[in-house]
Amino acid sequence: MKQTALSQIPEECVSHNPAIKKKVMLRLGDLPHLTNFSQARFAPGQVASAHAHQDMCEVFFVESGTGVIQIDGQNYALAAGVCVAVEPGELHEVKNTGVEELVLTYFGLRSELKQPS
Repeated sequence: MKQTALSQIPEECVSHNPAIKKKVMLRLGDLPHLTNFSQARFAPGQVASAHAHQDMCEVFFVESGTGVIQIDGQNYALAAGVCVAVEPGELHEVKNTGVEELVLTYFGLRSELKQPS
């Protein structure tokens, strides 16, 4: 068993934009297949630049705020209560398009490497 509390976890920088802060509740090795379980806070206008993961999928849940997630060139609206799953290899970028903080709780799961089509 592992228990964590957001109030007791130090902030870290998001690798895709060090200005965005996150708190990692679970890390690689804590549970099978889980790469991370985190919460990130995007100030208005902040962007986690476009990137893809070949060996994991990510699931994003919007706690509050508004924004856009672009997946393989298509925009999808982010608002409180929305959940988005990104498959391995999909190019994705997250941007806060609102005037309030965008709060995302997200996790990554290891997957088999995608085989070329």
